[in-house]
Amino acid sequence: MPEQLTVPPELAGERADLGLANLLGVGRAETRRMLDDGRFTSGRKTLRPSTRLVAGVVDFGGPISPAETSDPSHDLVVVFIDRHLLVVDKPPGMVVHPVGGHRGATLVDSLLAKYPELAAVGERDRPGIVHRLDKDTSGLLVVARSQEAYLGLSGAIRQREVKRSYTALVHGRVHQGRGTIHAPLGRDPRRPSRQGVSVRGKPSVTHYRVAETWPQATLLDVELETGRTHQIRVHLAAIGHPVVGDRQYGRRTASVTGPRQFLHASRLGFVHPVGGESLSLEAALPPDLADVLAALGPGMKTDLG
Repeated sequence: MPEQLTVPPELAGERADLGLANLLGVGRAETRRMLDDGRFTSGRKTLRPSTRLVAGVVDFGGPISPAETSDPSHDLVVVFIDRHLLVVDKPPGMVVHPVGGHRGATLVDSLLAKYPELAAVGERDRPGIVHRLDKDTSGLLVVARSQEAYLGLSGAIRQREVKRSYTALVHGRVHQGRGTIHAPLGRDPRRPSRQGVSVRGKPSVTHYRVAETWPQATLLDVELETGRTHQIRVHLAAIGHPVVGDRQYGRRTASVTGPRQFLHASRLGFVHPVGGESLSLEAALPPDLADVLAALGPGMKTDLG
């Protein structure tokens, strides 16, 4: 790795974390970490992630470790793609875009490594992203590849025209075959990292249908009408049936456990924002969640149509 990098004129004005990641050919999260460690300087100025680049020479205090040069796109599973958008099956444990306090690879890093044109779509800090999944929630996520698609998808989500369905395993037996949870959600003033039901919160609506039951747990098909942060997890906990494996809103001791929160974005349906065709996509349960169901054994399946 050279001790100096040349920033071309076309990258002038770009954020340092994004522009230098492109120059180095590494993930944006790793570039942010190196910037936070003070490893890039321009003249006498130490560059930070949000510093705007200028054309010219940047001094680099390398070398880059093997972990930093690894291709962050190797775990990217694409289930649909065209020139305007793509749909990925996000693995558990992956943060969608950089947030405060997170220093690992993100889905955005993986996307930019494989589809660098995304850098010009949407917001700088989360290019192409129109909705998100929690770190430990797996499943389907649509990403815009063009600005036209970004605007169309963003509008469709605001108008609640994107159907987002999840599979969730919850504690206890849910006796009502179908239900709708109307409960406004807002940030917990005592614990800012948590959301909670609040009369001052934003209107939030979650629909659920029982798919299979056991004496100690229930498998639900869940559909979002609104898409607030942690909405499904908070709503299900509020009705006394927290998601199995949810370490933030769940039960500390329980007869059913899991390696993570049992929540998977299993189905996604929307009208293509450019072509106009209807898309309906599905993603099977990943092995870690399928193993939890296998350990429970046969349950009582529900067919409500």
